[in-house]
Amino acid sequence: MGSHPKDVEITDDHPKTLLLQKHAEYILSYSKKKEDYEYTMTEHFRMSGMYWGITAMDILGQLDKMKPTDIIEFIRQCQDVCSGGFSPSVGHDTHILYTLSALQVLVLVEGLGEVDTEGVVRFVSGLQNPDGSFSGDRWGEVDTRFSFCALASLALLNRLDAIKTDKAVEFVMKCQNVDGGFGTRPGSESHAGQIYCCLGVLSLTGQLHRINGDLLGWWLCERQLPSGGLNGRPEKLPDVCYSWWVLASLTMLGRLHWINEYKMRTFIMATQDPETGGFTDRPGDMVDLYHTLFGLAGLSLLGEGGLKRINPVLCMPQYVVDRIGVSVQILD
Repeated sequence: MGSHPKDVEITDDHPKTLLLQKHAEYILSYSKKKEDYEYTMTEHFRMSGMYWGITAMDILGQLDKMKPTDIIEFIRQCQDVCSGGFSPSVGHDTHILYTLSALQVLVLVEGLGEVDTEGVVRFVSGLQNPDGSFSGDRWGEVDTRFSFCALASLALLNRLDAIKTDKAVEFVMKCQNVDGGFGTRPGSESHAGQIYCCLGVLSLTGQLHRINGDLLGWWLCERQLPSGGLNGRPEKLPDVCYSWWVLASLTMLGRLHWINEYKMRTFIMATQDPETGGFTDRPGDMVDLYHTLFGLAGLSLLGEGGLKRINPVLCMPQYVVDRIGVSVQILD
């Protein structure tokens, strides 16, 4: 397979099939090694790590191996009584990123009734700014990621009525660039992760018709390199996490078939570690929960056998999204 100055080489030594059971074992072992260096050093984003691991286990059809009571108790301890938001771990500050992760996990394990959901609505709605944007926390940083987290959080609670969705959409559209992509704020460079977040906002509000699907779809397809992997912006190395951000965006736009699915699948499979299980950012690197979820999620979008179907907007199994009645817009 040809290479590129900013690409990697896929060889015959790399895995070619999904090591499903290995991945389940990796996630389970990770959750049990609470004294390990890697575990202790990830405390500042533990809530997101919990979401990555539990969602991956559900996609693998092995959610029953997790303990819902322990999970719910940890999340309860991370909710701030005053603000209503969630922190990444006990004793840390609340943030909208970890609030969405907490809600996603609670929905997966059917534990929403164990926390103060009205407090969450108060926290999220209080972060909307006059221009429609959202801050991530009380310190005020604005980013289109936070817009998505806010709308996704409220959609999971069926409370989009608590914010000014028209203003939220207006702000997101101001972040679109002439190439069709979106950045973190108005005038910022287009990036695949931000495109996913902005399309997510538009999908949850039924406003995807505002997008030129051909223009943006073309930009997203250009992220595929000769190895089959995807990068997040021009001249960058491929990373398996973009198997989610780019493929989910193309799915929302109804243009997933625009990329080379065979090469895409080959790249994702090559990022598996056949010894430990788990996925890496690119072949030969160390595995982690983040890339494991997004590798599996990308394969689910491609229809990989043995995996549950995933919702392209909320990155949760489709059956869960159906169960709670959240509707998302997908272009034809």
